[in-house]
Amino acid sequence: MPETAIPATELASQYIAQVTGDLEANLKEQERIGAEITALQEQLAALQHDHGVLVSMQQALGITTPPSGSAAESESAVLPSPRRKKAVAAAGEKQKAGKSAATPAKKTAKKPAAKKEAAKKPVAKRADSAKAAEPTLVELIRRHLTEQKEPRSAAEISTALSEAHPHRGIAAKVVRVTLEGLVAKSQAERSKQGRSVFYTAPVSEPAAAPEDAAQPKDTDN
Repeated sequence: MPETAIPATELASQYIAQVTGDLEANLKEQERIGAEITALQEQLAALQHDHGVLVSMQQALGITTPPSGSAAESESAVLPSPRRKKAVAAAGEKQKAGKSAATPAKKTAKKPAAKKEAAKKPVAKRADSAKAAEPTLVELIRRHLTEQKEPRSAAEISTALSEAHPHRGIAAKVVRVTLEGLVAKSQAERSKQGRSVFYTAPVSEPAAAPEDAAQPKDTDN
């Protein structure tokens, strides 16, 4: 057996061991990053759900001032992948290299952008006016209770309003909070039947009878 065959075999074994170790480390790193991405996506989904509930509660309480920050920016946020990070870094290097040549293009691109922003403003105003024309959740619940002749639970009211206004995204929890607020303001009445709670419109007081009708007529004449 030639003497040169022994070092070649040892070198191949070292390469195989190194490649195997690197492959295992790569897989472990992929699993770790994948778990972090999954956890962040779950946190983002939970925040988006809480945001929807808070917006519904804000509408129920009649608050018209928009909260600070943009919900659209938080909803459109996505987790960057490793490939995207590399692409963004490469794009940044190219942008630095051609900064002097790209500066005039940025100056000329400001005018079309300004025109686009100006074109968007009327659409936003129309959307705001359309929202203002819609009745609040408080008005919808009071109207529903007035139309019903029998007590209704919060779940039944929420189901009826969701079917009548599917675009509003009405949540049962928000309806229950709104009903309790109406009860506190004496704009609704609450009753219990066993463990269930039902709500009705407030009973209006009967009109006072006229004095002439209340007094008996003199029959002697």
